[in-house]
Parts: sequence; C-alpha cells; structure tokens
Amino acid sequence: MSDDRPRVRVERDGHVHLIGLDRADKRNAFDLRMLRELAEAYTAFEEDDDARAAVVYAEGDHFTAGLDLAEVGPAVATGAALFPEDSVDPLGLHGRVRSKPVVMAASGWCLTIGIELLLAADVRVAASDTRFGQIEINRGIFPFGGATIRLPLVAGWGNAMRWLLTGDVFDAAEALRIGLVQEVVEPGAQKAAALAIAQTIASRAPLGVRATLASSRATLEDGPDAAAALLLAQARELMGSEDAAEGLRSFVERRDAKFTGR
Repeated sequence: MSDDRPRVRVERDGHVHLIGLDRADKRNAFDLRMLRELAEAYTAFEEDDDARAAVVYAEGDHFTAGLDLAEVGPAVATGAALFPEDSVDPLGLHGRVRSKPVVMAASGWCLTIGIELLLAADVRVAASDTRFGQIEINRGIFPFGGATIRLPLVAGWGNAMRWLLTGDVFDAAEALRIGLVQEVVEPGAQKAAALAIAQTIASRAPLGVRATLASSRATLEDGPDAAAALLLAQARELMGSEDAAEGLRSFVERRDAKFTGR
C-alpha cells in the first residue's frame, strides 16, 4: 500500500517560511520523495520575494534517523539525482545556490543527512536531548552529503575526524562545543528558539542579509583575498538602495527601520 502523505510541511509566519519534516512514523528518515519535497520547499522559499528567512524543524520526536537506505542506496549506486535538477539543493552541493538564510532546529536523533543539512544551514539550534551521529562509516560507506567538506571547517580537523572516522554518537553539549550548533535549549523549545532567530534576521535589511551571506560564502569557497576584492563594489551597490536610505533615516529619527528589500 502506497503512502501518499506529504513528507514535508510548509507554512508562513510573516516573512519566515516554516519547513517541517513530517514523516514522524519513520523517525523522519528520508526516502526519495522526502528528499524531493524538501528541495521543492527550499526552491519555493528562494523564489518567494516576500520570504526573508526559513526555519527547518521536525514534526515528532526526532529530527531525522538519516537516509532510508533501502530506497536511497540503490538510487545513489545507479547515479540517480537525489534532488530535481532545477531545484535548490538543501545540501548546498550542486545546482541552484540558496541566497537567503536558513535556521535549523534539531531534536531527538539527528543522524547522517541530518548533520549535513545542519552544516549546509546558516544557524543551528538543538534541543538538549539531541543525539548526533555521522554513522555512514558503520555501514560500509562514507558521508556524501557534505560532512567531509564542512565539518572540518566548522569543528576543526581533530574534532571532525573524531566523529567522522568512528561513527560514534555524540550529544548536544559536544555539538555546541565543536560549533555544529550555536544554541542548546530545553527539549520542545528548539522550534521557537529557531523561529525567534529567523524573525530577527527577517526584520533586518534583506539586501544586506543576502550580501552578507554571499560575502561570507565567497570567503569559504574562493578565499579571503577574493572576497575582499568584492567588498567595496558590494557596499556601493547597497548604499544606493532604498533600504540604506531607510536605515539612515531611522538612525537620525531614533526608531526601528522598516525595510522593504529594495
């Protein structure tokens, strides 16, 4: 019997998209349909001109038990694409690049692709009872969703190798120590905490937020010198925007700015 229920839930809260992993009966394990629906949700967020930030969270007790290898494994072995070609890749490895910030809220089990989704996001919050594991090495394979690229950058070589090479499980305190998450909260509070961060980001100047992301990514991908060469041109472009004028007016008038993204 086929299961036609959506695997990903999408809602709007002002300028914030709420993207919920909604396969709780399978501990939010990702099958091919769930991967596709997450990419579609990211693409809809990217293409929504009114959306300024997104929160990814999980329905149920667990962020994700990882990939549903019984279905995804054979697809990978045959070279099938995990995400639609014209969509935004939630792992940020191929195809369209997301230009707006994503905040993640982890809880329960956060395994394999769960960690890699966190690493591809911009700010990460975890419930104190979250358990993390990059356990592919225990199954005879290795992480192919970005952990080998990003975890050494985030956590440092030794910290990354400690968990990538052993496949051991670690807790939220360790995730905070190595920089995998930026905040640990009481169980059940992770979505609200992530939403609060996303709403703060959404209240800032959208063009400035996107420029900040682009500049920071250029540093990681192309190096500090390449990023530095672009700074003044990016700043000049922003200074001619309506939001920059509003920022100056709000400073002079001693009030909160109301940005429009223009």
